[in-house]
Amino acid sequence: MINIRKKKNSHKKISRNTRYPFPASTQSGVQLPPSYTVNLAVVGDSHVGYSNSQSVFNSFLPKVVSSGNKRYIIFGGDNAHALGASGRQEARRYYQQFIDIVDRELTPRNIYYQTSIGNWEDTSRNDSRTLFLQYFNNLTGRVNIPRTQGLVQHVWLDNGTGTFSQESITLLNNLDANHYYIIDFHWPLYVPGIYSTVNPDHVVSRQQTEEFFQAIPANVRNRILGIFTHHAHVFYSKLTNIHSNFPNTPFFVTGCSGAYKCSSVASGYYDVNITIQNNQATLQARKVIVN
Repeated sequence: MINIRKKKNSHKKISRNTRYPFPASTQSGVQLPPSYTVNLAVVGDSHVGYSNSQSVFNSFLPKVVSSGNKRYIIFGGDNAHALGASGRQEARRYYQQFIDIVDRELTPRNIYYQTSIGNWEDTSRNDSRTLFLQYFNNLTGRVNIPRTQGLVQHVWLDNGTGTFSQESITLLNNLDANHYYIIDFHWPLYVPGIYSTVNPDHVVSRQQTEEFFQAIPANVRNRILGIFTHHAHVFYSKLTNIHSNFPNTPFFVTGCSGAYKCSSVASGYYDVNITIQNNQATLQARKVIVN
């Protein structure tokens, strides 16, 4: 068993690749039924540090992990309200408050997690980008989702500034057809019909959207189980025809999990089930409102 606890009040840089490697080899020898389901959650902006967001998120997360049988949590960015801090030490405190809540709820249950970087964290002000790397994980990456036997991977990208980093595009270029993928990043893509729900100033450009889709190799297009995004503090989903080359890939925008511009109808998360049968994976995502 991997020890996922971290020392309280430790400000040393944490290597999440060490703490959360999810190697497929750790699953060897486990006898699983021909068909089984892995339950996870995708959680949007919490903005811990803003007003009473810490208190809201503190009561929000236990409701997420107590539902179903969660094995993994994806946090989609703007976890800490770092840009709004008065200085580096206050920004650091916001990150620590978020981590304390997450570790308290997830560590005893052996639930793993990863985070994407949000626009309130992806800035040089208050050294928030450096703090993100210290408290969370690399800005881009891919890991095996626990209990999927290495078949399904979580890919997280860096578009906290509203544009995809070159590392993000390179990562997509290198995806292979040996896995299925859940892709997560902060700013939503421009997909048909999105402006009916999401404000245009919270969506990346058509050019950025096309660059994202074109970066995914042709033989991987049917291996994308779902794309999850955040930033808009609203729920939105489009389950088909998000792009001419991705007719069956579902796309989601999450709600929020804190107090910053988070209405009662947007306070929630996606409850996600990955079903694996005969070495094939499918995904179902259900919106859950948390009040």
